[in-house]
Amino acid sequence: MNDRPWLQAYPEGVPADIDAQAYGSLVALLEESFRQHGPKSAFSFMGKELSYTDLDQQSRAMAAYLQSLGLARGDRVAIMLPNVLQYPVSVAAVLRAGYVVVNVNPLYTARELQHQLQDSGAKAIIIIENFAATLQQCLAQPPVQHIVLCAMGDRLGLLKGAVVNHVVRKIKKLVPPFQLPKLVRFNQALAIGGALNLQPVPVGLDDIAVLQYTGGTTGVSKGAVLLHRQVIANVMQSEAWNSPVMKRIPASEQPTNVCALPLYHIFAFTVNMMLSLRTGGKSILIPNPRDIPAVLKELSKHVFHSFPAVNTLFNALANHPDFSTVNWGNLKVSLGGGMAVQASVAKLWLEKTGCPICEGYGLSETSSSASCNPTIASEFTGTIGVPIPGTRMMIIDDEGRPLPLGQAGEIAIQGPQVMAGYWQRPEETAKVMLPGGWFRTGDVGVMDERGYFKTVDRKKDMILVSGFNVYPNEIEEVVSSCLGVLECAAIGVPDTESGEAVKLVVVKKDPNLSEIQIREHCRANLTGYKQPRVIEFRTELPKTPVGKILRRELRQNA
Repeated sequence: MNDRPWLQAYPEGVPADIDAQAYGSLVALLEESFRQHGPKSAFSFMGKELSYTDLDQQSRAMAAYLQSLGLARGDRVAIMLPNVLQYPVSVAAVLRAGYVVVNVNPLYTARELQHQLQDSGAKAIIIIENFAATLQQCLAQPPVQHIVLCAMGDRLGLLKGAVVNHVVRKIKKLVPPFQLPKLVRFNQALAIGGALNLQPVPVGLDDIAVLQYTGGTTGVSKGAVLLHRQVIANVMQSEAWNSPVMKRIPASEQPTNVCALPLYHIFAFTVNMMLSLRTGGKSILIPNPRDIPAVLKELSKHVFHSFPAVNTLFNALANHPDFSTVNWGNLKVSLGGGMAVQASVAKLWLEKTGCPICEGYGLSETSSSASCNPTIASEFTGTIGVPIPGTRMMIIDDEGRPLPLGQAGEIAIQGPQVMAGYWQRPEETAKVMLPGGWFRTGDVGVMDERGYFKTVDRKKDMILVSGFNVYPNEIEEVVSSCLGVLECAAIGVPDTESGEAVKLVVVKKDPNLSEIQIREHCRANLTGYKQPRVIEFRTELPKTPVGKILRRELRQNA
């Protein structure tokens, strides 16, 4: 017990460890779910239900189509989709065909997308047409050879699908003009694959399942290599952790979760989608969580029990005048992750729903969850909880040595969900992995005598905007390429909407350089959440004697 003091906080029935090899692969998990839950709804999207049988048949057809392209076992397939029905179909297809899922943020600029496609070596991409123009700008650079193009209404039926696509394309004008070579439409690919046989591929626990791109604790975006065994482990850990409250769902109701977080984000990928498929649950897909009225309108049509979200979404929903149009009475667990949950938001959420926000912690490198507050907790603790089953956490110094109880240091994590390393970056992997499989998170925290952890600060200068990691090095590199900029620094500043926002401090080379010019340059090269909210001009930047810019000093004076 001494080396795991947190076990005393575990609710009754939650095991200290889990079977990390409960399945031979994620494919085995999926196929068991298809057999056991066939007629049940797996996903709900804009009034359309996708059953487990539908998911089985459509993913089988798409997998057969992908195999027909001549891809080799272990090849990477990029998926650049929002929360639409094509997303789970595509993930299941890629895994069943013996390939690797490369999750791509659909809001990426051409520069960001090109880096990820080149770095991963993706041979094919499944992309929604809204962002096809971005892909078009990358195609001069290999390696993508095959394109499957989706539209928002593809799987909504002939009439409704046509109406939705017309609104998206013509009314809302959300599809910029594009020209892509050799593309195949999603429905066409399903039809082609439906006439083919899926060739069984031996996929095991040590095969790569997902490349989840992240800045890690430093610098350029890199792919966290998540094996089948690591994602399975996190699914089993999350199921065990949630079981005390999920057991309270009436037998007559199907476990249902709200999927408002983007599925390309590892938190939603594992805790929303994969866990729900494992338990025979249903996921309500929300394509645009920023459209709060639309989110509430959709939720008013459903009975749901689990709601993973980030602080900003809980806050926006709870403060909206239409909040009471939704029946929150069946909610058993509200999971907060991705960014720190604010006490004021937690208080308001509890008042309005009767269901406390249960804050957890994790990273792309931990598949995603590492710690969480007990789901039966009746109040908000302000901590990131305790390590979940099979996980160990400790506080270390700069040399990787454990620190005494109550002393702040870097949080390190060990467990079956910790990544295998960064894709083709052994030097970066070596920076974050310690002997014994311990992962250095780059976050500063403390542990109390009960085994509860609390984050204090971040070791690096990473900025957390609405749950997304933003790295100053990337912002500075982009801005430095803008004509008229002498030097610059990016820092995070508090923001009521997004937790933190990017502030840019610029020293001009050209005295005529304007804020508008910088903003236009950033819009062309950085996705929305990475763009600076505040731009300040100075005559010089604070620096160390060797010339390193002191971001810390800029933050103190922000």
